[in-house]
Amino acid sequence: MLIAVVSVAVFKRIHLPPVLAYLFAGVVAGPSGIVLFSHPEDMHLTAEVGIVFLLFSLGLEFSFPKLLAMRSLVFGAGLMQMMLTTVLGCAVVWLLFDTSVAAAIVIGGMLALSSTAIVIKQVTEMGILNNVRTQLAVSILLFQDLAVVPFLIVIPLLSGQDQTSLAMALTLALIKGVVVVAVLMSAGKWLLPWVFREVARTRTDELFVLTTILVALLAGGLTYAFGLSMALGAFLAGMMLGESQYKYQLEADIRPFRDILMGLFFVTVGMQLDLDVLMDYGHWIVLGVFILMAIKVILVRVAASMFSISSVDGWSAGLKLCQVGEFSFVIASLASSHSVITATQSSILISMGVISMALTPWLVEHSLELAHKFSAKDSIIEPEVAVVDVADVREHVIICGFGRVGQSVARMLKMENVPYLVIDVDPIRVYESRSAGEQVIYGDATQKDLLHSARIDDARLVLITFAEADKAKQVINAAKQLKPNAEIMVRTPRDADLEDLYNAGATQVVPELQEGSLMLISQVMHCAGIPMSRILKRVRQERKGRYDHLHGFYPGETTEISYNTADKLEFIHAIALGTDAFATGKTLQELAAIHNKVKIKSIRRNGEDCKVEDWQGELLAGDVLVIAGKPRRIERAERYLLEGFVTRRQS
Repeated sequence: MLIAVVSVAVFKRIHLPPVLAYLFAGVVAGPSGIVLFSHPEDMHLTAEVGIVFLLFSLGLEFSFPKLLAMRSLVFGAGLMQMMLTTVLGCAVVWLLFDTSVAAAIVIGGMLALSSTAIVIKQVTEMGILNNVRTQLAVSILLFQDLAVVPFLIVIPLLSGQDQTSLAMALTLALIKGVVVVAVLMSAGKWLLPWVFREVARTRTDELFVLTTILVALLAGGLTYAFGLSMALGAFLAGMMLGESQYKYQLEADIRPFRDILMGLFFVTVGMQLDLDVLMDYGHWIVLGVFILMAIKVILVRVAASMFSISSVDGWSAGLKLCQVGEFSFVIASLASSHSVITATQSSILISMGVISMALTPWLVEHSLELAHKFSAKDSIIEPEVAVVDVADVREHVIICGFGRVGQSVARMLKMENVPYLVIDVDPIRVYESRSAGEQVIYGDATQKDLLHSARIDDARLVLITFAEADKAKQVINAAKQLKPNAEIMVRTPRDADLEDLYNAGATQVVPELQEGSLMLISQVMHCAGIPMSRILKRVRQERKGRYDHLHGFYPGETTEISYNTADKLEFIHAIALGTDAFATGKTLQELAAIHNKVKIKSIRRNGEDCKVEDWQGELLAGDVLVIAGKPRRIERAERYLLEGFVTRRQS
């Protein structure tokens, strides 16, 4: 983990994807590096759980009706690509490298597979999962995952050590597959919704997370027990839950485990790279990688054209799928152990796989750009995501964060024909909104370069809509550095961070809780017959006074005070002065020690409220001081007024 953390940090600094960092960490930690693990295959099963979670997440994106709608791509383009690549790879290996027919079949099948893990991870992070070319790539990947099963069955038969007939073995595998798919689909339709409904009723986050992990692992374990891929079972379970109301919560719960275990998986892939073999056959391996990737791109394009897929989409999908897949390593290990291929051949194929995987993130990122170059020059295809043109934007509002609040503001601005630009860091939301024509820039609004790209110099207002106060302060700081006189409005859920945000440089801070109360008060006053002019004047006064009359409340038995909120809440507390109280007989000027810590709201004498600014004279026994402040300061102020004890903080 230390090597992986350092590698990811360094690779991100030089703008390389984390997948490459994990592969590099595996090379460093493996047998070819510092030999932390001399037998990396021992870790492979644990790492494969990362693929289980990845396919479970992918399944949540593909409901059963959606998969049925894609059946022509899965069993059409997927089957065509697998057959073309396997047959061609088998023929080339058999004719040029003097291998047995069995070895040629296995190697051809290995080369036909692509990396589900890298491709799905990359397209998800880019937010392009839902366009046609990515759907084509995912359909082919799904068929490849299904095609792994026959290869795992056939390899022992090709070695001659297993006497079972090939037809019998494949028939048995087909029956097992039908049974396990039927079981999973039945459980997903009837059992899982009931399970998650009952779990949700407990309102226990830990139980929901544990149940999610358990379902993914049980589904993978069930298919594994039947001799099928664990990833297939997890995908089916996710797909069955993709139509449920818990879809987004399930995805959020599984993401941390998926990302950590996927990192571990890529580390184990890097460990399998044998540097000695790479040195001995390096020129042939590199040449083989480029020839293989070029051929796979062409074959995917051919398969796509048979199903009326556009040229650009076909080339783009081919560029995404031209690497060697992670299941190829499993096949290589099994074939080597059954002596179908030699250990050297296995190492060469694994080296080709690792190198092709290392090139994949760049190819996926630039697949559309390259696809346009391969296609006819006059082809007109929609871009990966709509391009945001900011050249002519002036006097606009920059909306930082496009969640519920940001989208609501954008709709109202659009109704009034006020131009705006949005900055958001959620790739899925950016893709969905840009596809719908919204002016959304992907990225972190705390970065000055991004604010500059959003033309902050020409903007009339910067609106920060996300709830994280610390992140909002970073945006304010970055905006003020670029434009010192920038108008910055910040939305915050509560008033706890009001002063901090103003001190950071915000022009106006809008606390939702106080604004909601203010709107309610306005409605109540209107219904009570107060003229609208007076209501509007009162609202303006409250906003100008930073909601002074809306701060503080009387605590009750159910009021929760935690360590984090003790210094942010504001209480109102009444203190009755007895005959022996320290404050009795003293003027407010003599009690100045508490003025900077709490605020005296009013003084009650004989049941009547007296304004503090009009108060003169001494306090008497029976007077009630109404003070407002933070809980700890309230306690110290009460002790001072009653006992005369001044703490070091107060003094």
